[in-house]
Amino acid sequence: MADAVTFSFSDTIAGYVTRFDSGARLLRLKTADGREFDVSLAGDPSAELVRNLDEPYIDASGHIDEMLSPGRFLFVYGVHYPERGGSFDAKRLVFLGRGSEDYRFEEPSWWIKQIESLADFYKRAQFGDGPVDFTEYRTEIRLGGDKTASHVQETDTISRLVYGMASAYLLTGKDEYLEVAERGTEYLRKHMRVVDSEEDVVFWYHGISVDGDSERKLFTSEFSDDYDAIPMYEQIYALAGPIQTYRVTGDVRIKNDADATIRLFDKFFFDPEQGGYYSHIDPILFSADHESLGENAERKNWNSVGDHAPAYLINLYLATGDQKYADFLEYTFDTIADKFPDYKNSPFVQERFFRDWSHDKAHSWQQNRAVVGHNLKIAWNLMRMNSLKAKPEYEQLAKKIGEIMPAVGSDVQRGGWYDVVERIKEGDQEAYRFAWHDRKAWWQQEQAILAYLILNGTVGGDANLREARQAQAFYNTFFLDHDEGAVYFNVLASGTPYLLGTERLKGSHSMSMYHSAELCYLSAVYNNLLINGREMDFHFQPDPTNLPDRVLRVSPDLLPAGSVRIASVEIDEKPYTDFDADALTVRLPDVQSRVKVKVRLRPVAKK
Repeated sequence: MADAVTFSFSDTIAGYVTRFDSGARLLRLKTADGREFDVSLAGDPSAELVRNLDEPYIDASGHIDEMLSPGRFLFVYGVHYPERGGSFDAKRLVFLGRGSEDYRFEEPSWWIKQIESLADFYKRAQFGDGPVDFTEYRTEIRLGGDKTASHVQETDTISRLVYGMASAYLLTGKDEYLEVAERGTEYLRKHMRVVDSEEDVVFWYHGISVDGDSERKLFTSEFSDDYDAIPMYEQIYALAGPIQTYRVTGDVRIKNDADATIRLFDKFFFDPEQGGYYSHIDPILFSADHESLGENAERKNWNSVGDHAPAYLINLYLATGDQKYADFLEYTFDTIADKFPDYKNSPFVQERFFRDWSHDKAHSWQQNRAVVGHNLKIAWNLMRMNSLKAKPEYEQLAKKIGEIMPAVGSDVQRGGWYDVVERIKEGDQEAYRFAWHDRKAWWQQEQAILAYLILNGTVGGDANLREARQAQAFYNTFFLDHDEGAVYFNVLASGTPYLLGTERLKGSHSMSMYHSAELCYLSAVYNNLLINGREMDFHFQPDPTNLPDRVLRVSPDLLPAGSVRIASVEIDEKPYTDFDADALTVRLPDVQSRVKVKVRLRPVAKK
């Protein structure tokens, strides 16, 4: 090998304090994988406390010495100099809490306040101070919330915004968020929905191009990976926002749309012979094997098989308790547990398949590469499903992913989780190579946080809690945009925002409000109800006449049976007692108009 690094560079170290010599201004940090670094504080670095969106800068520069107690986790940004074997001079320190065992993102209201800020940002960006008018909606939103000249409205990004707003209402009860969710749902139904009476299905346009008072329907996908086809994931995510809204309102029209879309999946995407769902169908014959699909013909992937659960199906089950959705979920996770593991060849799951489930290792950009977040997403959702119907293969696979992934998918020096890596090491390579870059995307941090939170909240383990805290720490330190609002799409390995191309946008084909809001909603649920034993309030606004037997189901997620019960209920701000605390259901009053329901859930102490 040529000479070791002989130039200076700036970087980040995430680590735990093992020693601090105040007189020598020398700090020793141990990284997540046990390596130790000496850090010089002689240059009087700045220090701050991690802060939530809409919070002011909290300076801690005058408290460095007293806060550097052994065991504390923090981030240090500084400059590496090659002299004398290498030295690292700190320039910025970020503390995660005031006490050495404090993590601010575990505060009861942290994630609730964050989703409020996100909702305010996207409401302001899309509609300004005027009425909620979805004819003004834009897919592309600039860094500060300004709109671009493009006036293409994509179905999935509207749905993702709707999901975020409905989730914000569930946590806050603010009517302004529900208004956006309901108006967005109505807009989707009016402009993007296609009811095929002959086939008895519903499908959704990719979007519409608006020019003045006219609109041009975009039937097939405009996205390069899926161009001129109907991809399964676009149909899946068209349901995400409306179904989260359905949880709040019980609007039966939304459920009917979901059922008709599921009939589309079963009639045209499902493979009755080999099992699973195809990733694409052609727009003319609705065939999965048509030659016009090119390399997408007769293919199956993570999105077509697994994305049903987190996008809409779990929430549809939570709202209804219908066994047919539970059966669909079970089929989905049985397929994942059976087909996706590939541990004889790689620490990463296989994500793309031919019709017969043989591995597709040459498809488009993915080739034989792993999306780190998809592995984590599988672990997270397996543990959700395990609470509905426990199976050893679900828990075993989730735990295996949780144990394997930090060493191969996370940044053990700086914190955070990588994007796409090669599934196989070549020759004498010691590390799995990055496909294109070592940047970190916001949505993959979400998958890590939720995976390790639910693993810790269900099966326990100090390692799971440590990974959850480290992932939450990186996200809240580096992804929150304190200048413009909302969160960044990507950051560099060091945590510095990456603001080029579409990755500088706050709204795009790939980004709306879905992942950031889902993270807030479920981080609040897992941190408060599963891990820290705190009560939470949830808000609903149904019409009792829309619900079978007027029963409102209020479980916030698929949680372990008996882990949470209803503590109290208010309807229209008055105490209400007709509820089943253990079943997590409320029998609504026999009235003919919508009611506001506030439900307080209380964790059940673990024995």
